[in-house]
Amino acid sequence: MIEATTLSRPQLRRLLRQKRRSLSPSQQRQAAHGLYRQLVQHPLFRRARHIALYLPNDGEIDPRPLLRAAQRHGKHTYLPVLSAWPRTKMVFQRISRNEKLAGNRFRILEPRPQPKRQRQPWTLDLLLLPLVGFDDRGGRLGMGGGFYDRSLAYLRMRKNWHKPTLLGLAHECQRVDELALASWDVPLQATVSDERWYCGK
Repeated sequence: MIEATTLSRPQLRRLLRQKRRSLSPSQQRQAAHGLYRQLVQHPLFRRARHIALYLPNDGEIDPRPLLRAAQRHGKHTYLPVLSAWPRTKMVFQRISRNEKLAGNRFRILEPRPQPKRQRQPWTLDLLLLPLVGFDDRGGRLGMGGGFYDRSLAYLRMRKNWHKPTLLGLAHECQRVDELALASWDVPLQATVSDERWYCGK
């Protein structure tokens, strides 16, 4: 486990991105299978009808086996879509099996924007988030763009909002001892690695 308190956020982000990118294709497949086993039979996943996920990029742990399982069981599945304007906005759009996707400005695959298929985050049941680093208290270090934090800013008033359940997905090697949260950071309820669950506060 990495001692995050000795590093700046940019230093920590570089180190953790290097760690996950250094995993071999075989290790990535094993990690994706381990993540699938951790989640597919869990009540949070089984009960959820509207689930947002992501497509892996830059060494992120792969949730596509979970995406396929959700679609097989008739769940509604969503991917993040970046807005052309404002460029800082991200929405969640329903996808179907075998839907054609295209790379966005970060070369991450996403569906072609269709506002009628988009859903507000508070109407989702479960949101599976990518991350660069995590601690076992719900802290999440993202890529630095702030897209998820802006989309989920309403959750900082948790007494009024309860959905969706936020689960970070990660390789075990992305765990750090403690993350200093900024005022805009939205904490996770838990992080799920290929090996185990880490419940937040």
